[in-house]
Amino acid sequence: MKYGTWNDWVQASRPPFYIATLIPLTMGFVLAGNEGIWQPVRFLIVNLGAFLVHLAANVGNDYFDHLQGSDSGSSIGGSRVIQENKISPEVLLISIILMYTGAAAIAIYLTSSLNLWGLWWLISFAFLSSLFYVAPPIRYGYRGLGELFVGLNMGPVMVLGSYWVMTGIPSAEAVWVSIPAALMVAFILYYQSLPDMITDESIGKRTLAVRLGKRGAYYGLIVFGVIIYSLIITEYLMGIYSIVILFSFITIPLFIKILMLAKRTSDWVELDRHGIYVRLFYLINGVILILAILKK
Repeated sequence: MKYGTWNDWVQASRPPFYIATLIPLTMGFVLAGNEGIWQPVRFLIVNLGAFLVHLAANVGNDYFDHLQGSDSGSSIGGSRVIQENKISPEVLLISIILMYTGAAAIAIYLTSSLNLWGLWWLISFAFLSSLFYVAPPIRYGYRGLGELFVGLNMGPVMVLGSYWVMTGIPSAEAVWVSIPAALMVAFILYYQSLPDMITDESIGKRTLAVRLGKRGAYYGLIVFGVIIYSLIITEYLMGIYSIVILFSFITIPLFIKILMLAKRTSDWVELDRHGIYVRLFYLINGVILILAILKK
């Protein structure tokens, strides 16, 4: 069996992408802080558990996609550690079990020590949806539901869950606050599915982009942007965010650049090289969302 080096495990788990988890957790933390409840120790513990789930989900996607042949051939998806013979699938499976076990231990500690048993419906949803993204028999990522469930996890589940642990109670405001972040993370996943449309369709992986077709998938990018910016204005007018949220409009040129890349690139496999732009779009907007909560 191949156990891999440290660099191989970094490649497999893709820890830099944890920013997609850190931002919504921080939003919940800051929202609680607005009420005078700052719990940095709890926040660190929550992040440790979320980090383990995040890594387990990434490694799990590699493992189950490998079993189903999704990352073989010309596919560019996944970390490629299995295809490059760096880490054995059996070793990845063991790591998935250990990471989920560690996350479960943290969840048990938090819910029992803080008497937050109501959190288990959120925890259960997060676990099951992270596991069955590509794992059989559900494989909802193969059915065009990836953006929906990833958005729910990286939005309402994480913001509400983080706030709940900090304050001890749930909040409808936390759900409202989370929606822009949910859409932006879904936008990242949607963009990242574009380069693999042909290989995904060839193996029966019916992502949202595959279902829409190339022309429809391009218009899908536009729809994401229109909804995101419209929601920002709406939530500002509703008083959910402070005026700081309007600084999100500085990312419009970046969004237009993403559209232009998709428009001008004939072979969408090339879009994989420009993924930095959609991640930067989320990072800038995510920081603005946090500040817009803090300055409310």
